[in-house]
Amino acid sequence: MNGLVLVINAGSSSLKYDLIDVGSAESLASGLVERIGEASSLARHSVDGQDHRQEASLADHGAAFELVLAAFGEHGPDLGEIELLAVGHRVVHGGADFSEPTRIDDDVEATIERLIPLAPLHNPANLKGIRVARAHFPDVPQVAVFDTAFHQTLPPRAYTYAIKRDWREDHRVRRYGFHGTSHSYVSRRAAELLGLAVEDANVIVLHLGNGASATAVAGGRSVDTSMGLSPLEGLVMGTRPGDLDPSLPAHLSRAGISLEEYDRALNKESGVKGLAGTNDFRELQERADAGDRDACLALDVVAHRLRKYIGAYAAVLGRVDAVAFTAGIGEHSPPVRAAALQGLTELFGIELDEAANAAATSGEHRISTDSSRVAVLVVPTEEELEIAREAAAVATS
Repeated sequence: MNGLVLVINAGSSSLKYDLIDVGSAESLASGLVERIGEASSLARHSVDGQDHRQEASLADHGAAFELVLAAFGEHGPDLGEIELLAVGHRVVHGGADFSEPTRIDDDVEATIERLIPLAPLHNPANLKGIRVARAHFPDVPQVAVFDTAFHQTLPPRAYTYAIKRDWREDHRVRRYGFHGTSHSYVSRRAAELLGLAVEDANVIVLHLGNGASATAVAGGRSVDTSMGLSPLEGLVMGTRPGDLDPSLPAHLSRAGISLEEYDRALNKESGVKGLAGTNDFRELQERADAGDRDACLALDVVAHRLRKYIGAYAAVLGRVDAVAFTAGIGEHSPPVRAAALQGLTELFGIELDEAANAAATSGEHRISTDSSRVAVLVVPTEEELEIAREAAAVATS
């Protein structure tokens, strides 16, 4: 498949973009606009190995998109002179309504808006990106690629919470899962690296960034995942706590902590930041190496939670062909990988090659021994490329 796809990832105050040639899998230009709506916004446009930066006052995402188009026009490639196959949009929450990438029309846009209560921090921003792109490229197919779509294959036993029926049905409370684009790409690449057909491979994918999630993938299908109704559940993350006792909101409310304060704390002030005061894992590791007790505890909690999920998902899958680490921490933190796999040799046959794990190797590589019953891989995620490919497939179907 050939063609150029503009990938858009709109945040509440940011606009990230990437122009990708899906035929060569090459990024032709990329960039980021930050601090939209503030007194001074920052923009970076990267093309041909050079970064072009500027400051501007951008009131909204419409103004930011105008700046992006101007950057393409000035520094290239000029979007007015090339033919776009599609514009692919990352959308965080598709609920149970979307199980695959979907061409955007007015009805789809309205459904994404209706799903805002499920992702109040993300879907409104994603909609802003969709609306400005549709306005500027009315004749180009616009495709929504949902973080939740890959996990729509979860069986009811995995996605159903043991709660009242009206909560489940009227309020759509269930496990949805996130980082689906990454889990889809990495699990498929892991199978390919092992020489297995995707439908024959069982893979545990650990997406470890500031946000983190684990997924059990059986034959290319997500069968369990750690994030739930929201991205708060599961693994310990940069600023999110992962699994908690459900009684915590009631307990803290009796101490005078409001629901708004609770929600803000769980999204912005918890995880390793809550444990050690920082969500920078490089700083955390340096402090732990120097003997800092808070940093050591934070890393121990992270690793303990990871081991629990690896063990649980090995039980769910029954047979594991590979454990695949991805995203910033998963790809670049040998100590976190080693700690997560510690003690899993006897029970699961996972044998880490310590030298391979510690080596400063980039790209896809194996970090388990040749005798390990389960392969351990590092697979850099390519979410923008995956979005571009999925958008191109929808646009040409």
